[in-house]
Amino acid sequence: MTSHRFGPLLERAHDHAFEYLRELPDRHVDASATRDELLSALGAPLAAGGEAGDAVIDLLAGQAARGTVACSSPRYFGFVIGGAYPVALAADWLVSTWDQNAGIYVISPLVSVVEEVAAGWLLDLFDLPRESGVGFVTGCQMANFTCLAAARHGVLRRAGWDVEADGLYGAPRVNIVASVEAHITIDVAMRYLGFGTNALVRVEADEQGRMRADRLAELMASFDGPTIVCAQAGNVNTGAVDPLREVGAIAQRHRAWLHVDGAFGLWARASRRHAALADGIELADSWATDAHKWLNVPYDSGVAMVRHVEDHRAAMTSTAAYLIQTKGAERDAVDWVPEFSRRARGVPVYATLRALGRDGVGDLVDRCCTRARQMAETLSAEPGVRILNDVVLNQVLVRFDDDDDTTRRVITGVQQEGTCWFGGTTWHGQAAMRVSVSNWATSEEDIVRSAEAVVKVFRALRG
Repeated sequence: MTSHRFGPLLERAHDHAFEYLRELPDRHVDASATRDELLSALGAPLAAGGEAGDAVIDLLAGQAARGTVACSSPRYFGFVIGGAYPVALAADWLVSTWDQNAGIYVISPLVSVVEEVAAGWLLDLFDLPRESGVGFVTGCQMANFTCLAAARHGVLRRAGWDVEADGLYGAPRVNIVASVEAHITIDVAMRYLGFGTNALVRVEADEQGRMRADRLAELMASFDGPTIVCAQAGNVNTGAVDPLREVGAIAQRHRAWLHVDGAFGLWARASRRHAALADGIELADSWATDAHKWLNVPYDSGVAMVRHVEDHRAAMTSTAAYLIQTKGAERDAVDWVPEFSRRARGVPVYATLRALGRDGVGDLVDRCCTRARQMAETLSAEPGVRILNDVVLNQVLVRFDDDDDTTRRVITGVQQEGTCWFGGTTWHGQAAMRVSVSNWATSEEDIVRSAEAVVKVFRALRG
């Protein structure tokens, strides 16, 4: 393992990566190649003797422009996907170079300390209890799973049951409450945790997708025994936030565990202008979010935070005779996450937080929200275009000619035109174009260009 074995390949990869980034702001946003075309270029029998590394790198890079969707483009609005902030991408390259298993301190003291510091910064940034446990996971699916595993442990422990040792068979029944607008990752977490999706008791939501606190109060009055309430900060369609202070007070009154899925909405706490939307979120017992959304770090970066450290640790930790685990202040990541072997995914979070600072993160959130309002105002000026939601964060729902077919055809036409990329959704039984503004690089001009492309497609469909 000498440097000359790595140098030429890394330089080649760097050149290809830099060219991809150089073209990113102006390229056709959607992928242009079909599956068959990509299979023709990439597929082949696995050679017995292998191929030269530089040829492999060239082959992969050569298909990137036509085979990738430019999710990091400043004009990609299809899902809540952030672009990679420059320092985050650079730090992620270091993570791959170091190739550290971040499971326990003794394998990588550097990564352990970096994640310990980043965890503290996040709790401070969100103004959550500083003693909370923090785990860096793959995304909000596993963040919700981790938090709800801690919740399962906590509520059953208080009922005198050790779920880690004895499982759910014969355990006290746990009441699990979620809004009808809860994200699908809550349902999936219920499957992973052995509760099943039918265990979820649904609470009505208002016209913006916020849980109705009055309906929650009525429902909670009918419950007896261990209870978990799942609230939401940032509806996946409208961006609306549940009335968390009211929900928190109800949960506390009934001694229920309150979990908040804040995949992107939790980041509103970093903004002075938008923090009030998440007022009361500090009353919860656990919080899940993504860093690869609004913090704009590369993918594979979610965060699980749990107020009750011992419940968090008990639900996650594992030990074995061959492991060298710390008994002092050093942090073993395996105590806080489902995986043992994993990337040092907290490093890009640390780098981005340190580079941006508190004000920089807040400004990032504010800029995206401003651009979302700009998109809504620009599109709504066109006759036949209607905005379906109150634009409170970075989400906009758009409908064309108040017609499902027209709306879907506009979405398809815009994707094919290539200036920008939007996805579709169904909101209250109506087809809608879903706009998510999450990229640090999206400018006022990007919104103008994108809105013009949408209007052009819409007018062409109208003839």
